[in-house]
Amino acid sequence: MAIRLGRNQCGTLARAESYEWLITNGSGSYGAGTVAGLLTRRYHGLLVAALTPPLGRTLLVSKIDTDLHYRGQSFPLYTNRWSDQTLDPEGYLNLEGFYLEGTTPVWDYAVADLLLEQRIWMEPGQNTTYIRYTLKRGSGAVELTLKPFVNYRDFHSDTHHEDWQMGINAIDYGIEITPFPQAVPYKILAYGPTPPQWSIHPHWHREFDLALERYRGLTDHEDHLNPALIKGSLSLGQSLTIIASTEAAPDPDGAAALERRHNYDHGVLAPWRALHLPRNPDIEQLVLAADQFIVARPLPDEPEGKTVIAGYPWFGDWGRDTMISLPGLTLTTERPAIARLLLRTFAQYLDQGMLPNLFPDGSNQPEYNTVDAILWYFEAVRAYFVATQDQTLIAELFPALAAVIDWHIQGTRYNIHLDRKDGLLYAGEAGVQLTWMDAKVEDWVVTPRIGKPVEINALWYNALMTMQVLAQALGKPSEEYQTLAQNVVIGFSRFWNYDTGYCFDVLDGPQGHDPALRPNQIFAVSLPAALMEMGGLPLLLPREQRGIVDAVGRSLLTSHGLRSLSPDHPQYQGVYGGDRYQRDGAYHQGTVWGWLMGHFIQAHLAVYGDRPQAKTLLDPMLDQLRSGCLGTLGEISDGDAPFTPRGAIAQAWTVAEVLRIWRHLNTPSQ
Repeated sequence: MAIRLGRNQCGTLARAESYEWLITNGSGSYGAGTVAGLLTRRYHGLLVAALTPPLGRTLLVSKIDTDLHYRGQSFPLYTNRWSDQTLDPEGYLNLEGFYLEGTTPVWDYAVADLLLEQRIWMEPGQNTTYIRYTLKRGSGAVELTLKPFVNYRDFHSDTHHEDWQMGINAIDYGIEITPFPQAVPYKILAYGPTPPQWSIHPHWHREFDLALERYRGLTDHEDHLNPALIKGSLSLGQSLTIIASTEAAPDPDGAAALERRHNYDHGVLAPWRALHLPRNPDIEQLVLAADQFIVARPLPDEPEGKTVIAGYPWFGDWGRDTMISLPGLTLTTERPAIARLLLRTFAQYLDQGMLPNLFPDGSNQPEYNTVDAILWYFEAVRAYFVATQDQTLIAELFPALAAVIDWHIQGTRYNIHLDRKDGLLYAGEAGVQLTWMDAKVEDWVVTPRIGKPVEINALWYNALMTMQVLAQALGKPSEEYQTLAQNVVIGFSRFWNYDTGYCFDVLDGPQGHDPALRPNQIFAVSLPAALMEMGGLPLLLPREQRGIVDAVGRSLLTSHGLRSLSPDHPQYQGVYGGDRYQRDGAYHQGTVWGWLMGHFIQAHLAVYGDRPQAKTLLDPMLDQLRSGCLGTLGEISDGDAPFTPRGAIAQAWTVAEVLRIWRHLNTPSQ
């Protein structure tokens, strides 16, 4: 059991509400909350259903407040903070402990000689959440009063009821909720050793406080509807199961549903455990976390299509994030069939040599404003081919990949084109943000990086070398790709800044070359390192590679990843927070990004060849499994110590890169 908290962590509210949990269903739906049971985000809920999978995420069931009645006394098991900052009740004080069993969060509540267990999980592939209470210890029966809270809103929004009258109808074993005529109806059901009693009397509870939304400069309070009360009783060893679902007939057998969840988790872990690698409970927890990002995106020509949720709770599936994450989420974890589906799914969205940046909620029209998503696609294809030698898929994809190279040579959207004078790729125009440093607020592009960004050209070289190898494997002409790649090697020398001892971040921008020390140049060391066995050449001299690793290590390296800008830069922002302008203004101006640690460690190993030292760089990343969202890794942290976690509570590429580099470091032949 990798993740466990005791009363010393759960008994202090500041700590108990800082720990979060996450459950998912593989279709884009999720549930999330705090260990304390306190709402702190608009994104918290027991059932946030993807009504148009994998998007259309809608908050349906916010929480369930539970009172325990035992031997003439009542004990709240829930905690609420209201907008006037009143804390009522303080149920976290009855929380004995919390742990993760696979991906299932488990709470143990202890009062007197009684121990009550609560579990929450989702049915794979269904918009169904189970909440199960089991009496594990006690000298008498216990009664429970449960107060569910419901809603029906876009998960980015907030509700202030204004006399909203939802349709609440009694059905067998529970209620069905129809928020308005066009809404998708959903159910709350209860099953116990004796039939639980329902009392329907809808009542809005106003002004739940949302502390983390206040920190983010957004509306910091919300209303939720309590449609009914549920009362049930338990004797020792018995269980009460609550089900929240949009499905027509969710399985009422809570024990069977829990076993299916466990079996699903075991199935995810089985390929990993079959590898001859050191057993590490933290890494196994990350393997389970990796699966939470892989979701269905069915297409007419690819009904089993897959995609990757970039991060919970608020991101959708992004092309760039999916391709960066693919090797770590699928190939590292020995799930190549999913990698294959991901590559085939996204191949259907290729357009003018580009891959979509994102699929906006409420729209099936992808947005193509990214230069690097397609370049990371080549790296994903390369990694897949190295792992599988699947020439059938490579032959299928090769014509489309060749067309991508042609588009970049002749030019495509946003002035993305090959500059034949130096062999480098140019990208960008006013008002757009094309690289992974893509923060934009209205018309303000925070880090435009117009010109020839250093990591884009490392990726361009990587793509050309990949095409050379794939062409040779398929018996196709490869000379053009070889020539183009050699031109990049020659032209890449322009990136070296002799005055600073590391690379320019961008060449030939509107204001000339950008000397800012950013982490992007680390890819000029890490990516070619993976190509050496395929006949690739380094993009930089050995002393230059070492200069980059040393400069990044001195100024950008933290326990939680790499800073996005050196603290010496006048535009550096060390704390991420505030309203959208403040947050996005700091997003790539010093904020720490965990996903970059994988490529830094890979570059460090390539330069110094010291595997034990490289492993020590990864240890603090694994420590984060016990903070923030438990059992997974988040998006970003403050640039200033103590590097407080910020942003999305679970981020695909952070999890993926830690897994990828851990396996790389622990595989003897690598």
